Amino acid sequence: MKISDLLRLSTDNLRRRKGRTALTVIGVVVGTFAIIVMISLGIASNAQNEAMLQSWGDLTQIQIYNYAYGATGDTPKLDDEMLETFRSHEHVVAATPFYSANSINGSILAGKGDRYEAYMWDCYGVDMNALEAMEFQLQSGNWIAEDVNLGKKKIPVLVGANFAYQFQDTRKSYNSGKRQRWAGQTDSLGNPVPPFVDINKDKLTLKLTAYDTNGNEKSSEYQLVVMGVFVSDTSKHYFTESGIAMRVADMKLLEKEYQRLSGNKNTSSGSVMISNGTVMREQDNGYQEVYVKVDDVDNVGAVEDWIHDIGYEQTNSLTQIREEMQASVVKSQMILGGTAAVALLVAALNIANTMMMSIYERTKEIGVMKVLGCEVGKIRNMFLVEAGAIGLLGGIIGVALSYAASAILNNINTIAALFGGGGIDMSGLLNSLGGMYGGMGGAISIIPPWLVLLGLGFSTLVGILSGLWPAIRATKISALEAIRHE
Repeated sequence: MKISDLLRLSTDNLRRRKGRTALTVIGVVVGTFAIIVMISLGIASNAQNEAMLQSWGDLTQIQIYNYAYGATGDTPKLDDEMLETFRSHEHVVAATPFYSANSINGSILAGKGDRYEAYMWDCYGVDMNALEAMEFQLQSGNWIAEDVNLGKKKIPVLVGANFAYQFQDTRKSYNSGKRQRWAGQTDSLGNPVPPFVDINKDKLTLKLTAYDTNGNEKSSEYQLVVMGVFVSDTSKHYFTESGIAMRVADMKLLEKEYQRLSGNKNTSSGSVMISNGTVMREQDNGYQEVYVKVDDVDNVGAVEDWIHDIGYEQTNSLTQIREEMQASVVKSQMILGGTAAVALLVAALNIANTMMMSIYERTKEIGVMKVLGCEVGKIRNMFLVEAGAIGLLGGIIGVALSYAASAILNNINTIAALFGGGGIDMSGLLNSLGGMYGGMGGAISIIPPWLVLLGLGFSTLVGILSGLWPAIRATKISALEAIRHE
């Protein structure tokens, strides 16, 4: 018996009993549909969670705090040597401090007669090579090389996308609406209002102002040269919006100069020892915080545990939140998937019952085939093909219905509006589903190609396994008894 003959006989047998075949297929359809839809909801939910976490920050980034943030006294110094230790890990792509000299009093001046002024707020010293590896982006200009030298008292910087709007017109009163301009501001004609300062053309002067121990004011000036402008992405850092980033060495240079002006060598950004609410002494424990970039989100947990083993108790990453979200989704999928699996189990029993009934009805046919010399394996395969065909057909229809359900769920708001317009208020239920699975405005149900293949393969396998015992039973029927069977 050829394969084509086997397929033809199996197909003909199923067609002869259309009603029974259809009822059996429906069971497989329900089970396949339920499983695919449940898994698709979980996939979409995970995608929404990933998108939400990405909006909060980089999933592959770990923030490490120094002693000042509550770690024990055994915490190692968070300095350049420790940075090299972090970088030596096989899964660490980059590491950089975000070094802020909080004690520095400085302002940035521009315009004729230093008319425009911006305060030195979000200003950080960073490793420029690490920023590029951490996927910070520039909308214009270039990254600053560590060895670039612009001359005495000239500092290259990168600025936030809206840094220019930080400048105020000092000739206007504080109560004047014309003292400052804002990003997105338009004039009476709807045209964008430009900032007071063109950061690419105007000279920017950083003025450090300090008072010595006698109360005398002292100042020192540096020229800031804008080498590039960040694409605003506050999920990575706030300075990409309106701050300043410079090399760590330049930030330390400014800090040292400010100490010279003030005559106070302890105005650094080190940690502070506090006892009973009283500041006892300032301790130089290195950088306030360091950011570590990991090569893959799946390795973040291991790297973070390694950092804890070194001695840094205070770290922060989105890994724990991500794992908790994933665990919650898996738990929901297991509950819903278990319900769907029960439906598929019932379908499997129906297939087995259908095949057993088919054997009883075709006992004489089986006997004739044996007498004519048909191999036992061919008879077994015929029934397995029939059972597999039922599973495959049910899987195909189940997949088609799953795509239809997915389309409905993903257009849930439109459907809610249509029903609302027709006087039937289903928007509450539909919007609750949208909020549960599509809170970020994305797809509620996602059916990737692999899920389709999994659904078809699983339904076919269920059919074959369900028909295995009946098929074996058919091969054990005696040829003589089968011929005498009425």
